[in-house]
Amino acid sequence: MAQFEKQIVQAVLIADNNVWNFKPLSDEGSTALLPLVNVSMLDYALIALNRSGVEEVFIYASLYLADIRNHIKQGIAMYASWSFKMTVHVIGGEGCRCFGDAMRDLDSKALIRGNFILLGADTVTNADLRPVLEQHKRTAKFDKGTAATLVFKECSSNLRTGNELLIAVDKQSTRLHYHQRLRLNQKEPRYQLPLDIFLGNSCVSLHHNLLDPQIAIGSPSMLSLFSDNFDFQTRDDFVRGLLINEELLDSRIYVAMLPPAQYAHKVNSWPSYQLVSRDIINRWAYPLVPDMGVYRLQQQYVFHKDNIYKSHEAMVPKVSLHENSVVQAGSHVESGTVIRHSVIGANCRIGKNCQLNNVFLMADVTVGDNCRLEHCVVGSGSVINELCEVSDGCVFGSKCILPAKTKLFNTLVTSSSNTQSSEDHEAVELEAIGPQAYIVSDLTTGDPDADSDGEDLLAQQTLCIPKMGEPVRQIDELSDYSFNSDEDEDESRAVTPLPDDTNIFLSEVIDSLTRGFREKSNPDFLILEINSSRYAYNMSLKEVNFNVVKAVFGIQHILEPANDNVMLAINAVFKQLGPVVSNYIKSEDAMLDCLNALEDVCEENPLVREKISQIVHYLYDKDFVSEDSILAWHDQLDIDIQEQAHLKRVWLNWSTG
Repeated sequence: MAQFEKQIVQAVLIADNNVWNFKPLSDEGSTALLPLVNVSMLDYALIALNRSGVEEVFIYASLYLADIRNHIKQGIAMYASWSFKMTVHVIGGEGCRCFGDAMRDLDSKALIRGNFILLGADTVTNADLRPVLEQHKRTAKFDKGTAATLVFKECSSNLRTGNELLIAVDKQSTRLHYHQRLRLNQKEPRYQLPLDIFLGNSCVSLHHNLLDPQIAIGSPSMLSLFSDNFDFQTRDDFVRGLLINEELLDSRIYVAMLPPAQYAHKVNSWPSYQLVSRDIINRWAYPLVPDMGVYRLQQQYVFHKDNIYKSHEAMVPKVSLHENSVVQAGSHVESGTVIRHSVIGANCRIGKNCQLNNVFLMADVTVGDNCRLEHCVVGSGSVINELCEVSDGCVFGSKCILPAKTKLFNTLVTSSSNTQSSEDHEAVELEAIGPQAYIVSDLTTGDPDADSDGEDLLAQQTLCIPKMGEPVRQIDELSDYSFNSDEDEDESRAVTPLPDDTNIFLSEVIDSLTRGFREKSNPDFLILEINSSRYAYNMSLKEVNFNVVKAVFGIQHILEPANDNVMLAINAVFKQLGPVVSNYIKSEDAMLDCLNALEDVCEENPLVREKISQIVHYLYDKDFVSEDSILAWHDQLDIDIQEQAHLKRVWLNWSTG
């Protein structure tokens, strides 16, 4: 009768996200517990799963594990809305450093018994994911290689928060063929897509207006794919790896779109934190709105016109509150103070004649008289003394004390005087502006392990909260492209060149091979490094073949050989790195890629150009290239007839002699 037993719906919540994007608050506690309109982001994710019929949730965390466990215990004791009909487990591992490690650890624990819902603790959505789960199950019955279904949401706003995508999908089967994350605060004038997508599929749909809320439905094979491919560090690595090696891994990814009426967004930076807060206050995420008792099954706020939410237990003069404001229980606001577009946490004290605009105060914050706060975040327990002016994106950690009459803008402030480490692991002393207020310099922010082409595109941006509407103006300015002439376009490209992933990939391969040659590393390890870089920069197999050969000839030992004896240097390099080249140069097409790369090397290295015929024959003798590939390459060379005949005679002499 076991086959008739109902399979429970499971979900995985990843709690350790955006550790670097929410500094300095992320240095003091889990970002999953960061309050969003006075409810922690983890609770929003749990409520979404509960509304989708999930019965068992595994929260995976490696940082602040005890804090998350205590929060879950407290939620169950207080009868949080998500605690009914849903079992929540908190698990973690000390060695987990990334999303991929978490998935591999989950696979080793064998906790997932079927299809499961996967999302981050920073995802806010009111979507019912049951139809998407059923769609995934139907797809998996039809295609046994279904690894995951990614969930996207159409967006109409020009405001980018780093979660936007360009994808190519089979219109009939919804199978994903191309995936590119759009860069923050940039609008590309054109996109380059592989031609194979259109040649190999009869009906392809392109979507460039999609938001990625980081929701997915995973098959059991998804976890094992992470275990089998340790270079899958992020979700984007997983998607790229499967798209590049669909046939090798026998796994495919499908896509599901959320209906227009459903809301979904990922909160992975201060700009997106501000944007989602505004959406919740404006009731776009209904029923996830303050007056509906999101966390507790009781009404905590009274909803007034102009999107004003005020707790019964808050003492606020009626004239103080203006549009889009939330004030939690226990807070006290003195007369003459004006609050608009702001969220006030529990038990806050705000003095007389203050101006608060686009401000986010956590619990137990004190603001003195005659202060002006704009576009800032203030951590719990902090004190802003009288006559202070804070504006233009300041973020305060917990328990900061700002001295009276202080003026700050675009600054991160922490209460701890402990020195922090820069990317070069050098001690950085923090500038003190008070006994419990220290400025966090730019040297101590940003993820040192962030990949500029991966999920952490926000690591290169300011960590301060922007002015409301400011990103929109920046996007509008960037989108005013001139199409009057090709000359104008060329000038624009000359001023702001786009990063070339191919050159970055080539330089990384050169570094890996140079180190491998010098240290006599195992070729298998070098192949794994190259494959990891390949997934990171979305390189095709043809590009990998070409650049691996070019990288071998770009090693310093060949560029500057002893006594200018380039053949001796090439022999030494290929003796060590030959297995790496052989791993990629197998087919006739790959051999042609190899010879085309050699053609490029000739233009850059005169020593190679002088010995080109000997080098080609050396590659032939060592079985890197075949005679047919050499003749095919020779026929397509762009050289004059006399030189072509000369090369052919040289080759015939070598082959017959």
